[in-house]
Amino acid sequence: MDTESTLAALRARVPEQLLVTDPDSVGRYAHDEAEWAPHGTPAAVVRPVRTEDVVEVVRVCAELGVPVVPRGAGTGLSGGANALDGCVMISFEHMNSVLEINPREQLAVTQPGVINDEFRAACREHGAWYPPDPASSPWSTIGGNVATNAGGVCCVKYGVTRDYVLGLEAVVGDGEVVRLGRRTAKGVTGYDLCGLFVGSEGTLGIITEITVKLLPGVRAPERTVVGYFDSLVAAGEAVAAVAASGVVPSALELLDRHCLRAVDEWKNMGLSDEAEVLLLGRSDTPGEAGEQEVATLVECFEKAGATFSAASTDQHEADALFAARRLAYPALERLGPLLTEDVCVPRALVPDMLAKVEAAAVRHDTLIANIAHAGDGNLHPLIITPAGDDAARERAQRAFDDIVADAIALGGTVSGEHGIGLLKRAGLHDELGPTVVGMHHAVKNGLDPAGIFNPGKVFGTPTSCAATGSSRRSAPHEQHDPRGFGT
Repeated sequence: MDTESTLAALRARVPEQLLVTDPDSVGRYAHDEAEWAPHGTPAAVVRPVRTEDVVEVVRVCAELGVPVVPRGAGTGLSGGANALDGCVMISFEHMNSVLEINPREQLAVTQPGVINDEFRAACREHGAWYPPDPASSPWSTIGGNVATNAGGVCCVKYGVTRDYVLGLEAVVGDGEVVRLGRRTAKGVTGYDLCGLFVGSEGTLGIITEITVKLLPGVRAPERTVVGYFDSLVAAGEAVAAVAASGVVPSALELLDRHCLRAVDEWKNMGLSDEAEVLLLGRSDTPGEAGEQEVATLVECFEKAGATFSAASTDQHEADALFAARRLAYPALERLGPLLTEDVCVPRALVPDMLAKVEAAAVRHDTLIANIAHAGDGNLHPLIITPAGDDAARERAQRAFDDIVADAIALGGTVSGEHGIGLLKRAGLHDELGPTVVGMHHAVKNGLDPAGIFNPGKVFGTPTSCAATGSSRRSAPHEQHDPRGFGT
């Protein structure tokens, strides 16, 4: 289907003010933040204001066989929201209302375009708390968080997005609106189709409304423990020791010297003079039990070889350290194109995985910085290459593939929270195997018979990262496959 025919069909069904067709404007929606993922050029962008607008777009795309790709704020790191040539992008920037906050039932209902931090602030005004807090929370949307099952700093204790989604409204098939899940505290009527949509990256339908569980908003003040280490492996041993101790911190984050130096060069915080690796632990358990947790964290750090470990007595300093953790990714982006990993391994094997990351960096002569939600084994090695250095890109891509393979070999998974998108498809096939992948294909075909919902993503051809070619702005994109899996 050519672009003009697609535009004509959209204009006949969708209000003109919801359409974006100017090539320069459309181009701004073509890709997410996955620097190395390929993308195409959309035929148009639709910015709906109600579910009925999404219904019309899906009906047009189903009738014409045109791919439809949903997009939140574009903060994704795997290419999951990247355009295919001739597709229709749906941007939810105008479906950004919080529809209900109900402290009595401990739930809230929101449209997908609501920014995470703004939603959490609205919940706090009602004495409630929505825990999932990805590092992109100042910009990412609830709909995007649901699409990738986003995690965050506090997920080691409080869980990820899936743990809070009670129900969804979605547009599926050739334009049917369905409600999945529930508003009750529990329920087992039928298969968990709501849970199936969480983390589906837009491949099963278009989510237009989300009902989430809330927690009481009153929390004890958090106590912060800081540990400095001379090596990644020693810091990993501290993480394993914390897991073995039975303490579940409200956060346990890792930053290595490359992250600390990048933040210093950007914000002049003076962090990189102190340590090769920084571990930040927190406890929000009240009273004496919380004091004991803090003491245990300090003990675990010291026994693992920390050169310095202490509970912070300066809340401003503690908050600054966690702010640095959130600044690490954008600080590293300033150094060159980033290829971002998202592997997760059993917590006892965190030191082994960190050692393998270091070995991959040496083996492929590649700069790899390390950030981690270390407390739940979710590691984010960030592979950095000089702009325009093709040989460095090839080495980085080989390191990426090695890290994925190493995580699987340790009993881990290729994605803890960023999703598969385009960058992790080979790893997904390696991790799941052909029988389980076939089960996923059957689900996809059953719920998306026209093959229009974000085709090629997640279960597309298992091309390794090393075969994806040049940068996202010039790389070839997936061709549309009517079965919905790409070619």
